[in-house]
Amino acid sequence: MSKPFHLTVLTPAQILLHVREAAWVQARLADRGGIGIYPGHAPLLAETVTAPVRYADRLGEHTLQLEAGILQVDRDGVTIFTSGMSQPEAGSRPVSSPAASEDAGARFDRLAQVLLGTLHS
Repeated sequence: MSKPFHLTVLTPAQILLHVREAAWVQARLADRGGIGIYPGHAPLLAETVTAPVRYADRLGEHTLQLEAGILQVDRDGVTIFTSGMSQPEAGSRPVSSPAASEDAGARFDRLAQVLLGTLHS
């Protein structure tokens, strides 16, 4: 049987989720394709879109509604960098102010810069 891996979901301000023994993770990528990640997956860095992220652990299957972000797979597991949780779509998209979008965009840019710095070190 395959060894479980870590799943961590981070925002610039907090850890949204840390699972020590994930069995698998499914996410939607920016190219609109889906990806399933299981133990032993090759290293990967990919952009995600606002969509549900599914995973399984010893307690069962779970779903998180996440904003767009960056997904990283390495030897320790899966890390998703995101600006936060999203609301499930209910027929229409909520209207947000330009100032709120700029603030979220600035936070995401800072997060992306930290990730890039980590990858280059």
